[in-house]
Amino acid sequence: MAALWLARASSQLARRAVRRLPPLPSRQGGEPSPWLLGSSAAAPRPVLGSPPLPPLERIVCRGFCSVRRFAGESSAAAADAEEPENGFAGGDQVDRWSIVFNMVNLSIAFKVSVSDAEAIDFPGGKVSFVAEMNFLPESHGERISCYCVLDDDGRAISGSRFQTVSKEVALKMYREMVTLQIMDNIFYEAQRQGRISFYLTSNGEEAINIASAAALSIDDIVLPQYREPGVLLWRGFTLQEFANQCFGNSMDYGKGRQMPIHYGSNRLNYFTVSSPIATQLLHAVGAAYSLKMDKKDACAVTYFGDGGTSEGDFHAALNFAAVMDAPVIFFCRNNGWAISTPTTEQFRSDGVVIRGQAYGIRGIRVDGNDALAVHSAVHAAREMAIAEGRPILVEALTYRVGHHSTSDDSTKYRPVDEIEHWRTARDPISRYRKWVQGNDWWSDAEESELRSRVRKELLQAIQVAERMPKPPIAELFTDVYDQIPSNLREQERLLRETIMKHPADYPTDVPV
Repeated sequence: MAALWLARASSQLARRAVRRLPPLPSRQGGEPSPWLLGSSAAAPRPVLGSPPLPPLERIVCRGFCSVRRFAGESSAAAADAEEPENGFAGGDQVDRWSIVFNMVNLSIAFKVSVSDAEAIDFPGGKVSFVAEMNFLPESHGERISCYCVLDDDGRAISGSRFQTVSKEVALKMYREMVTLQIMDNIFYEAQRQGRISFYLTSNGEEAINIASAAALSIDDIVLPQYREPGVLLWRGFTLQEFANQCFGNSMDYGKGRQMPIHYGSNRLNYFTVSSPIATQLLHAVGAAYSLKMDKKDACAVTYFGDGGTSEGDFHAALNFAAVMDAPVIFFCRNNGWAISTPTTEQFRSDGVVIRGQAYGIRGIRVDGNDALAVHSAVHAAREMAIAEGRPILVEALTYRVGHHSTSDDSTKYRPVDEIEHWRTARDPISRYRKWVQGNDWWSDAEESELRSRVRKELLQAIQVAERMPKPPIAELFTDVYDQIPSNLREQERLLRETIMKHPADYPTDVPV
């Protein structure tokens, strides 16, 4: 209010001063000056050779100097200047008008300062106006911190707070992490032996798989990428079911139509893995919104890698979720590499979690190699997503110790010593085991028994899966339409004829 009163008072003083001043002499034949308020619109602009008028820059500068003096930032020259009582200094007429312009500019400056406090009621909330032109910085300077519970020696960091886990849950988490590691190693070897066509591992990311799954409910819908078999393992998918899918036999729920590791289970609320990157993110938002409409006490969870954030589907999904207030957890496994492309060549932002703010989504960065930190972060994210009806973005910093897949050799683009460092010094299983053993919940004898048993069970499952017959050719055309249309029947007929003509080009163990 004081600023507004002062602005009005200064405007009145300026107008009174103008009235007291004698008119300026006419220019070139009695024409009024084009700079004066109220001049004829038809008056010509100053031409080359006209008597000089005070430069606009000087007038504006004097106006701002007046403001600075009012703010207590006067210059020494201004302090030494002596002004008469009426506020006008001696000199020519132009100087008097400069003083008037100073007063007018003073009034304008105060009006600008008043408008700083004003705002426009724009869709989304009030937006304040400011007099200065400021661009947002490209970064916040310091990187966003990473939530962590355990140090590398498996000891809880002083002052760390995390979701308490019972001995039963803690031991199950450890057993499943070890099981996932063994399963990956054996299936990888099976592919190298030519027994399955393809495989990729979760080596180095076991904590992300198991710890996040342990924080979820079986009613939560999971839409994975392809490096989350541990979530399915936690929910009860057996080693035999994993083997059946990788070998594509008649017991495979996908009936041999998918590549190995493209698991899925309707019974366990785990959508079938889809190879195209990031397409599952939009599906997850839709699934989450349906849960919200049905008032279910559950959320959707979708997993993706750092490379997935370079897809348009990532941005569309986050915006969709934010606008619709969908209870979905976006879980990004930032392992530093999208196959052979490092994150430094993918984006300039501070990782992935910062992007949530652009869409109005709450987020957290967590140590992906710390099982307790991952479990606590996802547990809290799930509670917020369901109770508050909002999306949450979780970025887990981790490292893909293995190759991208059996079709990749990561030593061609990553230093071997870097891989070895993460495999040993930052191994999530060893780190979590130290914490479990520190609680006297685990022993070396139990470790040996577990690894031996899991290896034996998995090898047995592989033998059974290999002996199972393959799904018949007819299954290629089922499960899409209730009644198979004529064009698909024609395709099936042509395929059978081709196989009969060229039997050597087709596997003999697939029933025709």
